[in-house]
Amino acid sequence: MNTELDYTLPPAVRRIANAFRLTGWVSFWAQAVLALISSLVLLFALVNVGARAGRNANPGAGVGLFLAALGLLAVYLSAYWAFRYTLISRKLRSRNVAKRPSPKEAIQALRTGILISMTGMLITLFGSQALIGSLLAKALAQPQGGALFVPGNVNQYLEAFDIFIVQGNTNILLAHFVALAATLWLLRVVNRA
Repeated sequence: MNTELDYTLPPAVRRIANAFRLTGWVSFWAQAVLALISSLVLLFALVNVGARAGRNANPGAGVGLFLAALGLLAVYLSAYWAFRYTLISRKLRSRNVAKRPSPKEAIQALRTGILISMTGMLITLFGSQALIGSLLAKALAQPQGGALFVPGNVNQYLEAFDIFIVQGNTNILLAHFVALAATLWLLRVVNRA
């Protein structure tokens, strides 16, 4: 994409603009895919938890799902923020110098991206703790050894569905990690210029 416009830009601005464009798109799509997968998992989990609510529901699972849902909302916000990086790249390539964001504005956008990712990661980690705690409570409540299956209380046993929720939560954490890594890399590129 070398146009006449690219050659009129200072090399540092061109390098920063290219980094914002490439990193913004990679971060956006990685987060979008992970958020979509996590959304489907959490939607399935909410339907399943709702169906099991009256039968010895584990309170930790509900809190964990709520916090995971908040973390997922933060992933969607972070994905939007990654898309904003591509818009910053376009502004940096502008012929009009007045339209270009200043380094201070670019760094402020990156700091906001870091804040979104760190907050989302913290909320999701709290959700992970609640989910893992509820799984531990279930595991400790299970009869050990050669106990027979008791058909009256199926919810006391660990199910594949329980691990499925943890997988969805882990995908949310991975999405936040991708966003954080991308933003920190962009901050390094901007600071080197």
